[in-house]
Amino acid sequence: MRITAFGLLAIVSSLVIGIGLGWAAEGPIKVGVVLPLTGEQAKFGEIEKNSLVMGLEEINKAGGVNGRQIELLIEDDTGKPDVGRSAVEKLISQDKVVALTGGYSSSVTYAVCAVAQQHKTPFLVSTGSADKITEQGWNFVFRIAPPVSEYPKALNSFLSEVVKPQSVAILHENTLFGQSGAKEFAEQCEKAGMKVLIKEGYEAGAVDFKPLLIKVKAAKPDFVYMVSYVMDAALLMRQSKELNFNPKLFVGGGAGFTLPEFAKNAGAAAEFVFSADLWSPQLPYPGAKDYFENYKKRYGGPTEYHGAEAYGCVYVVADALKRAKELTPAAVRDAMAATDLMTAFGPVKFVSYGKKKQQNSLPTYLVQWQKGILETVWPKNVATKPYVYPVPEWSSR
Repeated sequence: MRITAFGLLAIVSSLVIGIGLGWAAEGPIKVGVVLPLTGEQAKFGEIEKNSLVMGLEEINKAGGVNGRQIELLIEDDTGKPDVGRSAVEKLISQDKVVALTGGYSSSVTYAVCAVAQQHKTPFLVSTGSADKITEQGWNFVFRIAPPVSEYPKALNSFLSEVVKPQSVAILHENTLFGQSGAKEFAEQCEKAGMKVLIKEGYEAGAVDFKPLLIKVKAAKPDFVYMVSYVMDAALLMRQSKELNFNPKLFVGGGAGFTLPEFAKNAGAAAEFVFSADLWSPQLPYPGAKDYFENYKKRYGGPTEYHGAEAYGCVYVVADALKRAKELTPAAVRDAMAATDLMTAFGPVKFVSYGKKKQQNSLPTYLVQWQKGILETVWPKNVATKPYVYPVPEWSSR
């Protein structure tokens, strides 16, 4: 049998596509995940990994993607951008995943997204919240959760309607997440007529915040806003209590202030602390309460917004895989761009506004620790408990 040069090229091309591109083969559909499973951010990675696995099992049990199962290939980024980059290179080049999700810290997520964009592989960010992640014009990058600049939306209305403060001190860890969150909130405060008395960063993992807190106490701000991961958040509150520092309220910018470990590590100093939040199991989203209860039953403790983000992500990825014209990264990217889906985390539809591209837009909430339970307190129409304000001084609690 004679084979022309054109025919030979066609055969070789088919072999390359069928063998070289793992996503074209039969069997499980491979989706990559990058999360911090070790290191200082491991608690966040654990709650997101658990939630992804829960969602995956539910999806596969219901038939997967048009009869094919999804397989999650989960890599540990250790909270370091260079490790995250290497992990994504491996997932794309060696494991041949058709899509990626995960991404906790903003520093790692930003680095990972650049690699995904370079390789034209869709990446659905679960958490990494620095605004600039969806401001690069990247058409293979999507984000399910609001950017950090939008975390305080509910807080801002609470401040203007209830607290009416004149001044604020802003403390933040010196990472992309902390710096971005502090900068955006400071600008919002100034626009609202509040004076930013102090805006100061610190190195994550510090063992003594008292010199910084003494400085903040001397400035006498009406309230303190902190952008911190969980161990720093707990220590900041414990040492504020030890110093008898009594502003009108302490507010966390999400992150470490919503994890169960915050209340555990801060102890009595967690009581009445507010935080920005992105989700609650009491919200009227189909499956929200079931997800919360099933997680608690399976893993022996509560989940919160980080887990809900990841849980929503696996459903969004599965939905895009089902609608994709073919199981290639480019086709999955096009399907993801057309997403219009209700999840337990909330509605997901990727839109562009301002500098943002392919960004989901959702409301945010204000929560408060009350008797060891994280209660939604604002807006009132979704509150699980009334807010406690004015907050009593430490000596009166």
